[in-house]
Amino acid sequence: MSLFLGIGIAVAGYFIGDGLKNWKNPSERNFLDHFKVREQPELIEAGEVHRFIGTMKGDTKALLEEHPDIPSIKINRKIYFSRTMLREWLSTQKFRSN
Repeated sequence: MSLFLGIGIAVAGYFIGDGLKNWKNPSERNFLDHFKVREQPELIEAGEVHRFIGTMKGDTKALLEEHPDIPSIKINRKIYFSRTMLREWLSTQKFRSN
């Protein structure tokens, strides 16, 4: 019982202290901001496209090889894809099912 009471007091102290810390600066990040979804970078490396599309690496590699017209950009000998452009390109494609 005293363990739960001690944990409760510690958590309450944390939240009160965090609130007082931001008293004069309410735009500062607070505890709940740590759980919000963070923005993702616009450019994706070629090796990470499979995660964005939701397919296996081999399937994505084959797709990229079959369709060299996919909008991409080359920076320092690495190929990147724009999330927005890739999403638009995928939405215009008609893929055949096996």
